Amino acid sequence: MNTWFPIRRAGPGLRIVILIALAVLLNACRPAAETAISAPSAGGDATGAAPMPIAVPKPLPTQSVVFADPDPATYVKLAARSPETLDPALAYDPASADALQNIYEGLITSDRSDPNTFRPALAEVVPTIDNGGLSADGLTYTFTVRNGVTFHEGGTLQAHDVAYSIRRQLLQSDPTGPAWLFLEPLLGLDDVTQEMANGAYVGDPEGLRANATADELAAICIRVMDAVAFDDYDRTVTLTLNAPWAPFLATLTGLGVLDQEWAVAQGAWDGSCGTWAYYYAPGSEGSELAKTTNGTGPYRLERLTPDDSFILSAFPDYWRTAETPLWPNGPWGAARIPSVMVEAVPEWGARLAALSAGDADDVSVPYENEAQLDRLVGEWCDYVTGSCRTDPDNPTGRLRKWDALPTVARNDIFMNQAVAADSPYLGQGRLNGNGIPPNFFADKDVRQAMAVCFDYDTFNADVLGGEGVRNNGPIITGMLGYNPDGPQYDYDPEACAAHLATAWGGVLPETGFRLSYVYPAPIPGGSQAGAVLKGALAAINEKYVVELVAVPPSAFFPGLFAGQYPLFYSGWTEDIHDPHNWAAPYTVGTYGATLGLPDALSEQFAALVGAGAAATDPLARRQIYFELQQLFYDEVPAVILFQRPGFRYEPRYIKGFNYRVGMDADNPPYYTLSIEQ
Repeated sequence: MNTWFPIRRAGPGLRIVILIALAVLLNACRPAAETAISAPSAGGDATGAAPMPIAVPKPLPTQSVVFADPDPATYVKLAARSPETLDPALAYDPASADALQNIYEGLITSDRSDPNTFRPALAEVVPTIDNGGLSADGLTYTFTVRNGVTFHEGGTLQAHDVAYSIRRQLLQSDPTGPAWLFLEPLLGLDDVTQEMANGAYVGDPEGLRANATADELAAICIRVMDAVAFDDYDRTVTLTLNAPWAPFLATLTGLGVLDQEWAVAQGAWDGSCGTWAYYYAPGSEGSELAKTTNGTGPYRLERLTPDDSFILSAFPDYWRTAETPLWPNGPWGAARIPSVMVEAVPEWGARLAALSAGDADDVSVPYENEAQLDRLVGEWCDYVTGSCRTDPDNPTGRLRKWDALPTVARNDIFMNQAVAADSPYLGQGRLNGNGIPPNFFADKDVRQAMAVCFDYDTFNADVLGGEGVRNNGPIITGMLGYNPDGPQYDYDPEACAAHLATAWGGVLPETGFRLSYVYPAPIPGGSQAGAVLKGALAAINEKYVVELVAVPPSAFFPGLFAGQYPLFYSGWTEDIHDPHNWAAPYTVGTYGATLGLPDALSEQFAALVGAGAAATDPLARRQIYFELQQLFYDEVPAVILFQRPGFRYEPRYIKGFNYRVGMDADNPPYYTLSIEQ
């Protein structure tokens, strides 16, 4: 599957995601444990270029094939990257999430198949108004903490551990982490220091410690303590929101509960208001818990080799029993796979060789290499029904493929209406054929021209193998608030020419423009999307020039946040499965804050985003998001493109994979899996 590289910044909706496919094809250095004949391809090359051929020998005739793991006691995963941190308050990348979802648990978890139905985890029940756990005004959630749960290092779970974990998340408030997800509903902030000195300390721990007064530091800490209260005697944790927040339960599924006493012994925050500033914004590697863990989950960390690998071992005292399975008739007790080894192997060819040789049970597969593994597939599966069918043309294929998995990610083209004056991407900075002014995209006709000059069908066919699903606004298909009947822009060269002829007082056909299109490289579709737009504009008028500029990811995002790019390609993957997590970043958060939107438009978007998050009635929320999507269409701050369905490959001896929309199919929880002989 694709490899995700998230890059974040301060502000609501922090996760920028680029789909960086590592397509270094190496020759397989080991013979295949099981050979396979060709099977029909279910996918295409995401870049439009044919992948390097891999020789796959044909099997000898056989009556039956036994699919067996040579080492059933160990599940071997080869990932594209290693975890950035093992601190659950800071982890914000897929590789870290892969480890931590098996080690730590929260109060609740999502249901087996529905991301918006919740089941209790470390809480005994999910709070509702009917059971008294949720106040009638939607502001107060009370959780009863489960009794008899043991941490991996021997401590017993108590209510203060849960409260400490949430308080630490809020006060640590690192701009590179997921704290904003909890800060929004609990404090109405994006950063815990946001209201101090007009936000001067956001992401600046040294400035905070040097300049904030003791009263300022104490005041925000007291707000955190009041919002997150606990009672060890009653085993309760009470969370008081700043305002009603529809996606709050979805947010809580991302919580990882720590043993407070253990964390403090490792050098983490001691839980007092007098010391929290010393732990603010430590960075993913600056935490005392970056390389050590102690959770309640089904696996414990056995060994970590930073930047290389980690090993998990099944926790024998895991708390789930036959009365408390993960879901009805789901797994309980100790994990069925005793050991899991995850190794970072950046080169795709090496991962492919290991999977083909039977030396790995799971590998990260880039989109553009999907067709290569399709040749090894002997069983095709439907995630909705859970049923699989044997491929009659390749019955001995050693792999199983779960195909057409709905994804929660998308790359789009964004237009900045107020580019920074010092941007190196403006050319001469005026309309003379050798550049553009900083406010070039403030003219709506220019933005509409970009939306109708993009050949969506060609891009889908050439880059996404025809599998892309068009979206007509920020919110993805299949989600509350997405209007399938909403308007969308289609490729129309004549309309494009007309918009450009009208824009800027009608001078563009004569003066032309030279426009920089910036994308992070390598990113699937980045150069191709730019080429599609460049070709369409040049076909209308040779004076309409688009220059494709590839920027390394490390340099791309600082430039983005500095407002330097007039036109750029980037992406998003959701943090929680809720329309707020799409509406906010595209209008008032990560992207909305970098597009130079007019104040009046930003205020309109902010009002709709706030109303959508506060509304608890699904029908009311849907209507609010319909209105937001319509406003987005009318104002065209971005050219909205496609979702691409995902997939998962696994050996046929692996059982128990279960896909839920919103989860990362590349990193399923190992607790649900088993190795059958």
